[in-house]
Amino acid sequence: MKLKIEDFLERSKNIPVIDVRTPAEFEKGHIPGAFNIPLLSNEERAVVGTMYKHEGKEPAFEKALEYSGPNMVNFVRQAKKIATDGELLVYCWRGGMRSGSLAWLFNSAGVNSHTLEGGYKAFRKYIHKAFEGAKKIFVIGGFTGSGKTEILKELSKQVQVIDLEGLAHHKGSAFGFIGQSEQPTTEQFENDLGIKWLELDFEDYIWLEDESRNIGKVYLPESIYFKIRDASVIFLEIPREIRIKRLVKEYSGYNDKLLQKAIDKINKRLGGLNYQATLKALETKDYSKVADITLNYYDKAYLHGLNKRGKEKIFKLKIKEDDPVNTSRIILEYYQNLNNI
Repeated sequence: MKLKIEDFLERSKNIPVIDVRTPAEFEKGHIPGAFNIPLLSNEERAVVGTMYKHEGKEPAFEKALEYSGPNMVNFVRQAKKIATDGELLVYCWRGGMRSGSLAWLFNSAGVNSHTLEGGYKAFRKYIHKAFEGAKKIFVIGGFTGSGKTEILKELSKQVQVIDLEGLAHHKGSAFGFIGQSEQPTTEQFENDLGIKWLELDFEDYIWLEDESRNIGKVYLPESIYFKIRDASVIFLEIPREIRIKRLVKEYSGYNDKLLQKAIDKINKRLGGLNYQATLKALETKDYSKVADITLNYYDKAYLHGLNKRGKEKIFKLKIKEDDPVNTSRIILEYYQNLNNI
């Protein structure tokens, strides 16, 4: 049975999902939580696609059958291991031959299987439409080292929060890769974000951290980036010395070679003298000085972006200590006062 995307995603909360596309397609992007049982390998898919283009559907189908036929028993064994209560959800790119073929095979082997109408393409269209639909966005801003991620974590106990940097596995700056796992592709980042986004109540505000167009190597969906740029911002004014202490605490425990790699990324922006001074401070393990010099660049860069916003949408809030729990309380009280004006 073919399921529409809404029904498919609802059922996927309890039923395992199988992606039957090639490993390369799966690696680029897939529905979060899906298992990959590829009907064809990357190389086989390329051959079949070429045959389809030059010789037509029937020769391409026969070639695909030639490749996949010997693997049918393995497909079934994998499916039975993954199935929950003898049930699976299956999708391919467009919800056509690949998912239909394996769903038929699984059903024949006693595994009740349903396919996604429109396939992965329908899922991608669905999440992008959801990104466009949410209108109420509120943003937490502040200079590098303000601890915005931890503050948002505390806020999430009372309001709707999406941790964009957590999903991107990157903290945004040149140093943001340090201590993080490998970043997903932009497509997979959108998919992971999409599943989180669909859980939200669009009638209420969604709280996000102020971000640039990209977080490391992944890019925000345009609709979300423009919503962030157009939203009201509570800008946290946290003393520089407090931010320096936080940055030292966050990064000084890692290999200095990683820190140098990050510094090298912004050497031109720092300027020759500052770059050399930063490297010398790193060599002597004066991490506070490293943070202090690099903040000169980051603070200017952030202010440049902040000043592009309408002044009526920027609300500055002075914070005197590094205490995410208390800061979140202060933010919510300030937010409530804003709404009462």
